[in-house]
Amino acid sequence: MLGSAALLSMMVPAGRGVTQPLSGASAQPSAATPPAQPAAPPPAAPPQQSGNNAPVTFTAESVEYDRERNLVIASGAVEAWQNERILRADRFTFDRNTGIATAEGHVQLLQPDGQVLFADRAELTGNLRDGVLEGLSARLAQNGRLVANGARRTGGSILDLSRVLYSSCDLCAEDPTEPPLWELRARYATHDQEEKRLRYRDATLLMDGVPVLYTPYLSHPDPSAPRASGFLTPTLGTSSFLGGFVTTPYYWAIDPSQDLTLSPTLSTKQDPGLGWAYRRRFNAGEISASGSFGQRDGAKDEEGLGAHIFSRGQFALDEHWRTGFSFNRASSEAYLRAWRYPSQRSLASDIYAEGFWGAETYARIDARGYQGLSEIDDTGRIPLVLPNLFADHWWGRDSLGGYFTMDASAFALSRSEGTDTRRLASRLRYELPRVDRWGQVWTVRMQADGMGYWADDLDLAPNFARQGSVEEARGNVRLGLDWRLPLLRGAGEYGSQLIEPRVQVVTGPSMGRQTLIPNEDSLEFEFTDANLFELNRFPGRDRQEGGTRVDAALRGAWFFPNGGQLEGLVGRSYRASREEVFEEGSGLEDKASDWVGRVRLSPVPWLSLVARTRLDKDGLTPRLIETQGRVSFGRGSISATYLYTVPSAALTTQQERREVGGAVSGQITRYWRAGAFGRYDLEQDRAVAAGVSLTYEDECLIFDTRFARTYADPISASYYTSDTVLLFRLSFKTVGDFGFRAI
Repeated sequence: MLGSAALLSMMVPAGRGVTQPLSGASAQPSAATPPAQPAAPPPAAPPQQSGNNAPVTFTAESVEYDRERNLVIASGAVEAWQNERILRADRFTFDRNTGIATAEGHVQLLQPDGQVLFADRAELTGNLRDGVLEGLSARLAQNGRLVANGARRTGGSILDLSRVLYSSCDLCAEDPTEPPLWELRARYATHDQEEKRLRYRDATLLMDGVPVLYTPYLSHPDPSAPRASGFLTPTLGTSSFLGGFVTTPYYWAIDPSQDLTLSPTLSTKQDPGLGWAYRRRFNAGEISASGSFGQRDGAKDEEGLGAHIFSRGQFALDEHWRTGFSFNRASSEAYLRAWRYPSQRSLASDIYAEGFWGAETYARIDARGYQGLSEIDDTGRIPLVLPNLFADHWWGRDSLGGYFTMDASAFALSRSEGTDTRRLASRLRYELPRVDRWGQVWTVRMQADGMGYWADDLDLAPNFARQGSVEEARGNVRLGLDWRLPLLRGAGEYGSQLIEPRVQVVTGPSMGRQTLIPNEDSLEFEFTDANLFELNRFPGRDRQEGGTRVDAALRGAWFFPNGGQLEGLVGRSYRASREEVFEEGSGLEDKASDWVGRVRLSPVPWLSLVARTRLDKDGLTPRLIETQGRVSFGRGSISATYLYTVPSAALTTQQERREVGGAVSGQITRYWRAGAFGRYDLEQDRAVAAGVSLTYEDECLIFDTRFARTYADPISASYYTSDTVLLFRLSFKTVGDFGFRAI
């Protein structure tokens, strides 16, 4: 036996590790060659090869060559590689007769996908793809860990294992011999690295070392797989409509750009139902859709087959234009609730195209349709909007510092049992702010609206006017001069203080009650501090505020050095004449308006309080109170709300509301967090909704339990919806979820 280091010393600089190709690199030296004779230079290296035929090259601290047995023996920090596969070991033996490489001692095999296999001993073919490993352990993606007594790899991608343990949990730092929080044990397992899937036979799930579940077969995706076809973990549950039920989804990764999930539900009371979800991405857009089929028999006052579909899509046409759609329909709200799908009181669908030209110009054309799901809805009054057009443009700042904006819109709206409306509208706005030498802020505002209407059946819903048809063109111009005087003074180490009086004078032609103008976009109106200084305080265009008025408010604030603040505002409006366009109870029906105000307190980052109110102008009786507060402490928070409103003809919900609510959430320990919420109707003296949640999450396990209940009748005209849900979810990260839902 000759020392190969002397033979190969001409190939590497002295004092460095030896590098040698294992196949096709040099002629074998003769056993009769006298040691004293200088070694012939090695032949030229063969052409570079790729793939599985590429030579395996290695480095080591020392290398020996056994001529009699034709063995290459490397020891000391051995590293061998072929393309992207790397083998590391303390000792490495390569049999040039059989092409088998044997690695011993701290064996590591690095895969092209980044996964790492560890073994006590490994026998591999010359390309490092196939072989047998003893004492295998593997570190997979997402903290996955795999241990086996032995393994055999074939085809470079199939790893058959015996006596297998798998978990994604970290071992106890104080006592690594303690069992992990959960682990899978199996007699046999197969790791298919091409399909990215692990399959177990005779598998047992252990929790803290205690067996809790046995299955003859179990399969889950490799943790490195972003998506893989297969059955998802089932959800078990019970409900009054379905009885006991089980939903077992199947996920189909059709190709890299699309997938489909089928979710059949079997129950004890109903025929099977099927839910589905489809997604697809394109180079210039995406679509997604979900839906279901199921029986309606047993749901309230319903029978036959029911279905629903929720879908949307969006596509870029070029650098300026994109188009999209949404299509949402359902048999009824009762059907969605019965089969446990998201339910709403109404569904909207549309198809549109919109264009963007920088931040200055925007245009959109669409068609819209709506579906009312509640049985109290009058479907004849639900509109179809076709077409609906809108465009606006901003000209930027002019030489005086002001700016113009202009928009134009048009729509045609039809109902089978109500008003049909066609409208053309345009609005031009100009605003010019100036600051004088005394710090006064003067702002000139102008807003001009022009509208043209063609309406039929104006005497039907939602207008109920005294005239059936109308053709009307009208305009409105509002001019405003806004004055503010921010007075700021320092408060030393306590920050700074601000007092800011504000007065705005707005004038324009009187618009009258406008009862013969169809109203589609201003059906609900609420006067608050948020719209006190708007030129037209209605949310839309169909109702126009006119006449001359003065708006006044006083704002005060204390800004603390830590960034906190105490801020408040109080104000009201005064009219030169009564404006009949405002409904009784709106707060603006008389010459002098109600008082509006707000208070915001946030002295420290962990405390935030906001309150808004509207008080009757005569007796200061509250007509609106809305408060919300939040306190954050460490890893938790507490929030509370209060709402009070009086009946108003300006609101579609014409009933008094008094409601309180609260929520608390917090991180109890490193892994545990909990929360609770509740709402109570003081006017009806009953609970509205309540719920609690408890969640545990660490690096390998999620346990989540939630209970939520609302107490209202779902078919009433109440603004509440009813539901009861009890949910348990146990998620073994990288393996799957197990859930139970009682409804």
